[in-house]
Amino acid sequence: MAKLHSFLLIFSISLFISVSIAKNNEEFVEVKKKKGIRYRREKMSVFEFYWHDIVSGLNRTSMTVVPPTSSAMATRFGLVNMIDNPLTVGPDPKSKLIGRAQGFYAMASQEQFELLMVMNFVFVEGKYCNSTITVFGRNPIFDTEREMPVIGGSGLFRFARGYVKLKTHDFNLTTKNAVVKYTVRVLHF
Repeated sequence: MAKLHSFLLIFSISLFISVSIAKNNEEFVEVKKKKGIRYRREKMSVFEFYWHDIVSGLNRTSMTVVPPTSSAMATRFGLVNMIDNPLTVGPDPKSKLIGRAQGFYAMASQEQFELLMVMNFVFVEGKYCNSTITVFGRNPIFDTEREMPVIGGSGLFRFARGYVKLKTHDFNLTTKNAVVKYTVRVLHF
């Protein structure tokens, strides 16, 4: 009988503590129901622009922050570059600037030239000024056409999802500078 009383006492105290903790943890959460809340209709926006990766010269927009490992120099595995690359309406770097690609890319394969890319497209023009689209994915750079997912955004692109198609427009073997055409299809509210 004493064991049963001890068990019930411990069980009651545990239950009280669990309920108290759960109740306290709910103070920072407010569950919103659809009833009475207006949701805007989701729409798709399509953007086409050019991404300029300038790794050499005086006005570099891509900087190596981690050099490649010496044992994997063929694919430059391990290399990490931080970027603040211009996004322009045309392939000419002097064409109209509409935003910047800020983030990093890393050589992520020991056998092929494949990048892991993490970047925000930060728009600086028009109605999308200061809004961002976040892209995260694998980029096998020597494939003719590649695809990466849009995983989010901010400003007018809150709750964004979609994908980007990219195709190299120009790659200079001497300077290693690249111009890549991006076509972005993004669903947002």
